[in-house]
Amino acid sequence: MKGIILAGGTGTRLYPVTISVSKQLLPVHDKPMIYYPLGTLMLAGIRDILVITVPRDRPLFEGLLGDGSALGLSISYAEQQRPNGLAEAFVIGREFVGDSPVALILGDNIFYGAGLAEICRDAVARQAGATVFAYHVDDPARYGVVSFNTTTGKADAIEEKPAIPKSNWAVTGLYFYDNDVLDIAASVRPSGRGELEITDVNRAYLDRGNLHVRRLGRGYAWLDTGTHESLHDAASFVRTIEYRQGVKIMCPEEIAFELGYLSADQVLARAAMLGQTDYAVYLRRRIRELADV
Repeated sequence: MKGIILAGGTGTRLYPVTISVSKQLLPVHDKPMIYYPLGTLMLAGIRDILVITVPRDRPLFEGLLGDGSALGLSISYAEQQRPNGLAEAFVIGREFVGDSPVALILGDNIFYGAGLAEICRDAVARQAGATVFAYHVDDPARYGVVSFNTTTGKADAIEEKPAIPKSNWAVTGLYFYDNDVLDIAASVRPSGRGELEITDVNRAYLDRGNLHVRRLGRGYAWLDTGTHESLHDAASFVRTIEYRQGVKIMCPEEIAFELGYLSADQVLARAAMLGQTDYAVYLRRRIRELADV
């Protein structure tokens, strides 16, 4: 399976901070925001990744991530000229995806919880259809909302930012699809907002009877960093967990080592490049700990 990180948009809700830099390059505590969705794809076992961003920010992402080899990955880049909707990621990325299944994650979404890797790998292993994740929220009208049949427990409707939501279950910014998504996305017409809505893609799978919705219950965190308040909350959450547990959330070098993508020497070389920062010190410590296991 291939992966796409959608890191486009203008980040207007974070102005003036994002006037000159992509939202997905802002720090969330101790690492760039894009590290978090990147780490999620890595935990799912995905190594071939396309980053979609706006033309202005592409050189900055390339400077940060390069071709991915420093993390044991293959990373390529494409441009979204303007924010035309999430489903456009599959139009832009069609050549990259080819005949593979594909995962899409939004560049400003952070996921955390025990067993996250396993549920993502279960989604990767599904041979047909789509898998999305739902999270219980207090303000569902801001999101795509999925409702469930009270008898079967299966999803029976999905709506984009409904005025009167049928449930409190919001669809998160992490999606797994079979290759049919390329044609489905290409057939989607712009909504009243002028965007190619990912909800229309998910509804197409629902109409086929092939949309699998996994509810993320207690023990999972889903953080959207689109406002100054939510960005602060996310940074505070990450700092609290990392301080209490002594391990980092979505550290790509650590994930790459644990998955066998990088050797201990390669991670240590990465740490040397990062100097005497706390992040570099952490990498050195984790290699000592993990190499002894």
